[in-house]
Amino acid sequence: MTREAALACVPVKNSAVKEVRLENGLVRLCYPLQIKPWLAELRRRFGPAEASPPEKQLELDELGTLTWDLMDGTLRFDEIVRRFCRETRVHPKEAEAAVAQFVRELGRRGLVGLKPFEP
Repeated sequence: MTREAALACVPVKNSAVKEVRLENGLVRLCYPLQIKPWLAELRRRFGPAEASPPEKQLELDELGTLTWDLMDGTLRFDEIVRRFCRETRVHPKEAEAAVAQFVRELGRRGLVGLKPFEP
């Protein structure tokens, strides 16, 4: 995907992710652990009958929480970068790199995806 195409997309949160707002205002994300098929089969055969799927947690820092909150499913990636830049007062290129890395990492974990912008 080109840079321009990515900037025109809308980051969308995975509906399976549970968001917990902590007392300090930061966000903790709880999401189902992606396990290999052969491990899932072992778990199914030898694990407890009604075991819930294993869950992971990811606690976001202030910048991660800000970015997570900006991803409301309507804002394009470039608008999120502009607002992040405005809130943090960092250079636009640094803001773009930081937000891109954050979204890429969340995408790798299956917590967010990108959809084309539809006005």
